[in-house]
Amino acid sequence: MPHSPANPTHPHSRLWLLSLLLAVASAAVAIGWIALPAPENQMAAAATAFLDSLPPPLRAKAALPFDDKARQDWHYIPRDHAGIEFTQLSDAQKLAARQLIRSALSSQGMNKVEEIMLLDSVLLELEKGSGPRRDPLAYSIAIFGTPGTDPWGWKLEGHHLSLNFTGAGESTAVTPAFLGANPAEVRQGPRAGVRVLAAEEDLARELLASLTPAQRKVAIIADKAPGDILAAPGRGLDEIAAAGIPFSSMDAPQRKLINRLLSEFAGNLKHDLASRELERINKAGIENVRFAWMGSDRRTEGHYYRLTGPTFVIEYDNTQNNANHVHTVWRDRERDFGRDLLKEHLEHGHGKK
Repeated sequence: MPHSPANPTHPHSRLWLLSLLLAVASAAVAIGWIALPAPENQMAAAATAFLDSLPPPLRAKAALPFDDKARQDWHYIPRDHAGIEFTQLSDAQKLAARQLIRSALSSQGMNKVEEIMLLDSVLLELEKGSGPRRDPLAYSIAIFGTPGTDPWGWKLEGHHLSLNFTGAGESTAVTPAFLGANPAEVRQGPRAGVRVLAAEEDLARELLASLTPAQRKVAIIADKAPGDILAAPGRGLDEIAAAGIPFSSMDAPQRKLINRLLSEFAGNLKHDLASRELERINKAGIENVRFAWMGSDRRTEGHYYRLTGPTFVIEYDNTQNNANHVHTVWRDRERDFGRDLLKEHLEHGHGKK
């Protein structure tokens, strides 16, 4: 068993102690000694540990005021992103950053994030330096406000990733959440066959194939797919119509597929966070959720679908690079960047009883 570093104030020592405490806590949870902390507590603890691992110059880049405009300036293209980039972190600091990401994501979600980052290595090889900067470490974490002190938030962002979390009181807003993959399917090299966002496509295709001719006439709303998601940065959700076939017009197996699709997107989050989001969708009226398809039903041709409900918009677009370049997004009509959540929090006395 490894022994602890000699200097208890050194960042490596703090990380070692954090890892030990997490291991002890996990064991205690497994045998029923203690209840697992709420996701809010886990995220605040992990964000604090990450900031504590950074020397002052790096901490100043990573820690921003809650009202910094960068908090709501989201995108998924290669560009400069707010916060501190993984390229600037030591191995110990990278570990602390990943602990923060793991505090919000399930193993499924964490695997997707890491695979999306690795796809930049694939693009680097395919493009031979002819494209924009490609680096699997060119991803940034920014923390807004003081973790655990209302309100606060954090984001992970880079090429084909934008995950945004906003905490207020005992709740957390989890959108906008963007995941993309280029190539959608790696077709050469040592990673050939990898499809990071396979389930998002395959479940939707299974649903489309199950529709009767009459149902398809309602579900397929255009012969051509849009060139990208409609709920892109800078666009409101009021413009995105709740079109397509409603849940209430589907049979039992089709409804099961809708629920599996919703769970695939929500399931990128830790169980408690995912359960809350699915509960909100059901409470707002699952019968009002609609599935719309645009474009071809062939894998090699441009296609798009969206799921819409009273509280959310989910989109999948695969039109670029001969339909081998996927963009997905999950946005909330009420809680993007914690909008209504923050309003409720202020109206109820900052969560204090």
